[in-house]
Amino acid sequence: MLAYLTGGTGFVGDWLLRHLSDAGDTAVAPGPEVDVTDPALIAADLKAAQPDVVYHLAALTHVGQSWREPAETFRVNAMGTLNLLEAAASCEVPPVVLVVSSAEVYGPAPAAARLDEHAELRPVTPYAVSKVAAEFLGLQAFLGRGLRVIRARAFNHVGPGQVDDFVVSALARRMVEAELNNGGEVQVGNLTASRDFTDVRDVVRAYRLLATNGVAGEAYNVCSGQAISIAALAEQMAGLLSCEVRFVEDPDLFRPVEVPVLVGDASKLVAATGWHPTIELATTLSDVLDYWRQRLA
Repeated sequence: MLAYLTGGTGFVGDWLLRHLSDAGDTAVAPGPEVDVTDPALIAADLKAAQPDVVYHLAALTHVGQSWREPAETFRVNAMGTLNLLEAAASCEVPPVVLVVSSAEVYGPAPAAARLDEHAELRPVTPYAVSKVAAEFLGLQAFLGRGLRVIRARAFNHVGPGQVDDFVVSALARRMVEAELNNGGEVQVGNLTASRDFTDVRDVVRAYRLLATNGVAGEAYNVCSGQAISIAALAEQMAGLLSCEVRFVEDPDLFRPVEVPVLVGDASKLVAATGWHPTIELATTLSDVLDYWRQRLA
């Protein structure tokens, strides 16, 4: 199978390329010079590649950045998706398109509620709005043009190689910096929120399974189905250090709006593909800490 990845040079794209190679697929991942916000450029590149499946990963993914740059977030995430879908539809044989969305589209949910794909979409951040728009562009392309679009709503995914703009990697970096100084303070943001974390290596398996077994027009949660508070996660990571650390709140690390709990139900994904997460959170956290130890050594 010939796969084409937008955003293939990013954190998830790197792991997806490895997984596709291990699965025997051929993958094309153009560099940042092929910008999805340039409709002519992405159309020409996609037509030249003529892939069987497109994994649309290219996006601005940092929620905090979306508050500072809402227009740019929407331009890249929504308009970029529109350009990609138009390019796919113009291919001689239109490919399957996996549009990678986010659990942020659900917004606030009742405490302890495990969200399935029928839950109301209530975006509360500019990033979430951009992903709702991207999803509905994909749905319209399926309903109006027959393009085989599958939507993956990824909950929090983590692993080695993730930049420190995201909570687990950011905590890991600060903890390793403290560890190198034999302990000390670690700056933290809001520790009360609870999230559903899945290892990126399990997430990319889900993406390929959806591309081959998912139903066009449908949305699928990609998640573990278990929530953990950031406080508990931070304590678990601290227990993997060789020293003692103290958590100190930093107001600059708090977001304008924080969804208190976000946990998903992956039953639909499991039924369609047989996927289950295989990597324990403890293993993921250890791997992320080791990644930063290697980077900062």
